[in-house]
Amino acid sequence: MKKTLANYSMFLTATVLLWIKTYFVSKFYFNIPLENKMQQFILLISPISTVLLFFGFTLFFSGKARNRMILFISFIGSIILYANIVFYRFFNDFITIPVLFQTSNMGDLGSSIFELINVTDIVFFIDVIILVVLMKFISAKPGHVTKKQVASVFAAALALFAVNLGLAETERPQLLTRTFDREMLIKNIGVYNYHIYDIFMQSRAQAQRALADSSEIVDIENYVKANRVKPNENFTGIAKDKNVFVIVLESTQDFVINNTVDGEVITPFLNELITESYYFPNFYHQTGQGKTSDSEFLLENSLYPLPSGAVFFTHSQNEYDGMPKKLKEEGYYTSVFHANNKSFWNRDVMYDTLGYDRFYDVNSFNVTEENSIGWGLKDDDFFQQSIKYVKNLPQPFYTKYITLTNHFPFTLDEEDQLIPPWDSNSGTLNRYFTTVRYMDEAVKNFFERIKEEGLYEDSIFILYGDHYGISENHNKAMSQFLEKEVTPFESAQLQKVPFIIHIPGHEGKVIDTVGGQIDMKPTILNLLGIDARDQIYFGNDLFSEERSDFAVFRDGSFITKDYVYTKNICYDKATGLETEMEHCEPYKEKSETHLDLSDRIIYGDLLRFFNKEEQLLLKNSQK
Repeated sequence: MKKTLANYSMFLTATVLLWIKTYFVSKFYFNIPLENKMQQFILLISPISTVLLFFGFTLFFSGKARNRMILFISFIGSIILYANIVFYRFFNDFITIPVLFQTSNMGDLGSSIFELINVTDIVFFIDVIILVVLMKFISAKPGHVTKKQVASVFAAALALFAVNLGLAETERPQLLTRTFDREMLIKNIGVYNYHIYDIFMQSRAQAQRALADSSEIVDIENYVKANRVKPNENFTGIAKDKNVFVIVLESTQDFVINNTVDGEVITPFLNELITESYYFPNFYHQTGQGKTSDSEFLLENSLYPLPSGAVFFTHSQNEYDGMPKKLKEEGYYTSVFHANNKSFWNRDVMYDTLGYDRFYDVNSFNVTEENSIGWGLKDDDFFQQSIKYVKNLPQPFYTKYITLTNHFPFTLDEEDQLIPPWDSNSGTLNRYFTTVRYMDEAVKNFFERIKEEGLYEDSIFILYGDHYGISENHNKAMSQFLEKEVTPFESAQLQKVPFIIHIPGHEGKVIDTVGGQIDMKPTILNLLGIDARDQIYFGNDLFSEERSDFAVFRDGSFITKDYVYTKNICYDKATGLETEMEHCEPYKEKSETHLDLSDRIIYGDLLRFFNKEEQLLLKNSQK
């Protein structure tokens, strides 16, 4: 009995400690809703199969070597769990394999990462500390175990996983084939099984390109064209041959528009601008883990970003029918202004793929300690320094500005604070209002300079929020600000971002249609009078009188005119209360189809076939 105890004491202790720690983090740290006792039980047992499997490999060793391996695996398991904890603190999401390989971004994260790490986080490694202590005080060393015993451990791990998956399938049918929602996977198969599954899915995605053929794109083309609505002819070409300024309002959510904090107006310039612009108050961001780069991908391609990682990283060498490429064909000069490293989000590679003529990165600006903060050059300096370039661009031009100052952790020098920080339990939200206000002023000053340079009258301005700034981890403070509870329904509504189209000389108008970033490309091209019917895209003209009110999020949630579907619950938009699922079912199928077809295009690089076939048809028609 003593020999058996010596053989398995460290093994069992490490297994139980990592299992229980993982369960407690999943239940009490990650904001995972559990609706019944079965889901509670699934969450409890989900980590054990992988934990047992990992530690099972240590049984091939004996003596000190086994104990060292147990300690090593326990440490690796804790690192994986802790990485998800830190990532979740801001993104309210879980790490995927593509995110881990986005290492070129890490050097630029700086204060953002340190803001998310706490000294008390040592508690998440308590099991490793306990094992180190036990190794020093346990004198008996584990001996060899038989092959039968090792096989029994692996068999037990597989049996437990089968039970876990069987129970999960009863709660969530087709769990592993509907992977838009990572939270659902974590809830049902656990953190470690989720990462194993993610590795499998990424490997499969890599194989999809090699196995893809031209027949797939034909079916997708037929679907998207059948679901495309006719653009509003009253708006077709009203901005023809005008310069296009696209301004990306970093981390700006729509709740700050026409709102105040402690009596201070948060966005005075944007509030004034929308009175003489086309403003879309029911416009939603649709980004995934690529955040700002995902919003750019949506803008330029009217395709959805991927369920994990950033398309700018994982599929930058694909062939796309990007808006810059299309505009160049129409005589436009295309450029981007962004005072960050050109390699951040792999932009230098992706911009070439999309067809941009010029990228003005950080090396195009004079960045000093005095004019930069947080992620780099302050917005006002960024806009002002860009004028010397933009006034000399060949016209007509299409140029995109990506702002930086209103970026987590939302720090700002005191002399730049036009309103004081708010007072709540969330320092992030408190600072957010000051950086939004600063950005608003910087945009105002930019408009004034554009007018001074004589570029204003012959240009149109597209302003949009790229993604949320305040995650669900700050719901308590947001409830205080909004003076109402932030339920899953309200959280979905908070994904609204500003979308403003300003055309000098046009009167302001509020367009209530429900839409999203997927709709930006067809809307802009129609305003410019450019026909893109020969392209494959999923959005529709936001001015179209034939469009249906619809926006789907990357996790499969969606918004319509009357309903909100999120967290597997259908809500009545008028009341905010749960309603029968039958109301959401038709849109649910549409949402999943859109995401699936878009993913197939990207994973298979299917537009390479579409373009080649189009060119062949064109050549044949000219013979």
